[in-house]
Amino acid sequence: MAQSHHVARRKQIKSIALSGVSERRRGLAQEKMTENGVFSRDKVLTIDTMNPTVKNVEYAVRGPIVQRAIQIEKELREGVKKPFTEVIKANIGDAHAMGQQPITFFRQVLALCSYPELLNENMFPEDAKNRARRILQACGGGSVGAYSASQGIDCVRQDVARYIERRDGGVPCDPDNVYLTTGASDGIVTMLKLLVCGEGASRTGVMISIPQYPLYSAALAELGAVQVNYYLNEEKCWSMDLSELERSLAEARKHCNPKALCIINPGNPTGQVQSRQCIEDVIRFAAKERLFLMADEVYQDNVYAEGCQFHSFKKVLFELGPEYSDNVELASFHSTSKCYMGECGFRGGYMEVINMDPEVQAQLSKLVSVRLCPPVPGQALMDLVVNSPQPGEPSHTTFMKERTATLSLLAEKAKLTEQILNTVPGITCNPVQGAMYSFPNISLPEKSIKEAKALGQAPDMFYCMKLLEETGICLVPGSGFGQKDGTYHFRMTILPPTDKLKILLAKVKEFHQKFTQQYS
Repeated sequence: MAQSHHVARRKQIKSIALSGVSERRRGLAQEKMTENGVFSRDKVLTIDTMNPTVKNVEYAVRGPIVQRAIQIEKELREGVKKPFTEVIKANIGDAHAMGQQPITFFRQVLALCSYPELLNENMFPEDAKNRARRILQACGGGSVGAYSASQGIDCVRQDVARYIERRDGGVPCDPDNVYLTTGASDGIVTMLKLLVCGEGASRTGVMISIPQYPLYSAALAELGAVQVNYYLNEEKCWSMDLSELERSLAEARKHCNPKALCIINPGNPTGQVQSRQCIEDVIRFAAKERLFLMADEVYQDNVYAEGCQFHSFKKVLFELGPEYSDNVELASFHSTSKCYMGECGFRGGYMEVINMDPEVQAQLSKLVSVRLCPPVPGQALMDLVVNSPQPGEPSHTTFMKERTATLSLLAEKAKLTEQILNTVPGITCNPVQGAMYSFPNISLPEKSIKEAKALGQAPDMFYCMKLLEETGICLVPGSGFGQKDGTYHFRMTILPPTDKLKILLAKVKEFHQKFTQQYS
């Protein structure tokens, strides 16, 4: 009897122990005694119980280098001695943070929308007041503090549609196919949500360029989609290559279901502007292979190189004729954050969808309603971008002067960056044809590569971290954007003021020479 009792007791203890293990594995809260005799529970949300796809998300533009740069700024403020007096953040395309001045007309209208009492003042031009009145009349209660329709303010979507028609030489645009978004990123992620489905070999694959803007890889990781890489041709100024698209697609179809092809034009981080012929080839490829096209065109005004021109995917699609324009599904994206505006913080943008299945478009409208509406001040700013001052209006001359000056200065800095980087032995920089970045190839000594790998770092991360610690310059390593194996790069914005950009480039040149000598 006693033996039977002991056996039963051991089984009970074992059962309790196993139950605890099972509960821990399932993430159930465990009670434990603290030092002062109070029971506390384990966290419900832990690194083991959280959404596993979130742990796969990486975003290099605001990654470890930037976090270290923020720490260094704090150390400088606290009086810690460094071989430099400030951190120069050339890691991100944040124009106003880099000193670019806002367009006067935009800020005047936004001020009037934010504080309508100013409409009674004489300090603002009449066209700015008229724009503000029109926007406010379209807002609930005459206030930009009210929610708008989920798809965006109706008159703004109409203005976007007219802008697209003018840009594309009269190709029709239906305002019902225009969705105002919280920057372009919101529209891109929303479209990816619609596209991703399936499990295993049927899981959605999305083709993205390498190098790529990390929004794409991060969003695909979060959604649990399959990232399908196709490589841009660095030897041909980062152009798209049809044979590479075919290779990438054929390889992907062995393990997933590729459904979409993403293009960034002008390119980020690579600064290329794709030719019209290239865009035609991509559209024909998408039609043949039944791929949904996503055209990220947020840098469409940032074209600098002689002989280069921005061609919208929609315009080329319709010029190819009904065989393509009636069938190829396309979503294109634009933003107030780039171009000559640089108004990143207002989070304005739009998305236009073409040839979308009506039932899917109804689901899209439902999906955007969940986030209520994009920021209304951002919508107002988007309206000003697509409906800027016209000839004969009081603000037109100043507006055109500021717009032209901003884009001309960016073109000068793009050329300057390319020229100076190409004087550095071991650095090769393609022409910065457009956008806001250079993405030079850097040759790294084998010794530095081995040391980086011993530390568990990508070699260009090791390089950029050293650059930050020794010069205060914050760049993003090419490994954060993707690159061909055995090649190394960094992304650097061309946005700093010219004098600071020259200092930055001189420091990079000096550092690279020193780094090469140190590890040779």
